[in-house]
Amino acid sequence: MDMDLAPKAPKVSYGGEGGSYSSWSSDDLPMLHVASIGAAKLLLKTRGFAAPSYSDSSKVAYVLQGSGICGLTIPEAEKEKVIAIKEGDALAIPFGYVTWWFNPNESDLTILFLGDTSKGHRPGQFTDFQLTGPTGIFTGFTPEFVSRAWDLSENDVSKLVHNHSSTGIVKLKDSQKMPEPSDKDRDGLVVNCYEAPLDVDIKGGGCVVVLNSKNLPTVELVGLGADLVKLCGGAMCSPGFSCDSAYQVTYVVKGSGRVQVVGIDGKRVLETKVSGGQLFIVPRFFVVSKIADPEGMEWFSIITTPNPVFSHLAGRTSVWKAISPQALEASFGTTSELEQLFRSKRTSDAIFFPPK
Repeated sequence: MDMDLAPKAPKVSYGGEGGSYSSWSSDDLPMLHVASIGAAKLLLKTRGFAAPSYSDSSKVAYVLQGSGICGLTIPEAEKEKVIAIKEGDALAIPFGYVTWWFNPNESDLTILFLGDTSKGHRPGQFTDFQLTGPTGIFTGFTPEFVSRAWDLSENDVSKLVHNHSSTGIVKLKDSQKMPEPSDKDRDGLVVNCYEAPLDVDIKGGGCVVVLNSKNLPTVELVGLGADLVKLCGGAMCSPGFSCDSAYQVTYVVKGSGRVQVVGIDGKRVLETKVSGGQLFIVPRFFVVSKIADPEGMEWFSIITTPNPVFSHLAGRTSVWKAISPQALEASFGTTSELEQLFRSKRTSDAIFFPPK
């Protein structure tokens, strides 16, 4: 089974003075279409504003850089949530929820979106519906229909619908005021991966924060799990696989390292170096392992199930430790002495292995 798993960087789809929107295409990364996964990045410069829109796909948003404000409107809600966001924040956004994003600061705000496009119009690609601007929904209706819907004159409708010439992203004037975020609006909607309790923490190896339905209830609605992993310089992430038929979609946040993926019939389908800004996908049940370069490596992943379960093939928690000695000896066709030596290793290390 031949497949192209090579890591890729995104390409700019549109943008302007306020920022840009970039996405990964299934033409460049075919596994996006196979796995029905969408991936994109939003970059907002100072006073950049991504106008209200909704998507045909559920997503996890992760703040890669900077800080700003997110407006989120839940269907049938009478008032939007206005949320302060910062680097390390993760939000689960179901399809149909209306969002906008604003950067009031001097430094750039960058947000990663990874999501499930299986219910979308185009597998492997998000389809976002803008509410305003030249591609906004109401540019398609006749002035009569909009006038009737909003109870405004057709002249006023024309001023509202056709005022912005930029698609999706604009730079707001300094005089334009925006709503203030509310701390209580973050509750249950945002988890900061740099501040959350660590699920795994191995000295000299690495650490993990897992996002699931317990610490971020909305992941149940989007049907996705996620995690942030930091791998120390020279450390190894144990070979392992998702044992619940899930795809792993990994974005390298910073640093670099080597990745190997092994699939059907023991064939190595990927052996490459990855670095910050690249994305790659591990097929279902394929085994992946990573070794960080000296500066370390950090990545954010989604898994296409809200409460993922992994099996590791090395370390204290590996399946080898559970299999009986006799079965191991017979499987490897080896002596009991070598089986005992094999079993005696990695008795205290779990998931991450510090460099020797």
